[in-house]
Amino acid sequence: MTYNSIMKQINKNMMLKALGLFDQKLRFPVKMMMGGGGAMVLAHGFPIATYDIDAVPLQTPFEDLDGIVKEVGNELNISPDWLNPYFSTFTHNLPKDYASRLIRVFAGKQLTVDALGREDMLIMKLFAGRQKDVPHAKLLLKSGINRELVERHLESLRARRIPGVDLAFDFLDDISEDGQ
Repeated sequence: MTYNSIMKQINKNMMLKALGLFDQKLRFPVKMMMGGGGAMVLAHGFPIATYDIDAVPLQTPFEDLDGIVKEVGNELNISPDWLNPYFSTFTHNLPKDYASRLIRVFAGKQLTVDALGREDMLIMKLFAGRQKDVPHAKLLLKSGINRELVERHLESLRARRIPGVDLAFDFLDDISEDGQ
């Protein structure tokens, strides 16, 4: 049995409920940047479910939040890692102007969450290059993204010899073969 097979998928309503409960439990302001499937659902209206919300706290170490995250997961009977910073591994590959495309998806008393724009999410998925990202990456491509922005940014990373950019281009080519 794989880890994901024992985890409960969360949809838009559960994401908002979890963020709301998380906000109620916070005792200090927290601002986060969200990517992945959660951003696809909350910011861009894709009708998908996912196992978690990928979000990076911008001024607070995640370790300071992890206990509250697990508490919310337990109360709502969802994964204890329903909110995690795993996608931060690839955030250094984002374009410098990514913040101009952020979309506010949650604003509570203590918690503010902004999600990546579609182009920036695609860039992140291209660098992750995982098989499980193929359906989401294809949805992003078909959603009318500015593909030129994505390709121009990848070229700028290639010029700077950023590791993994050739694999990101290969992933883009692979998901584009369906007539894009």
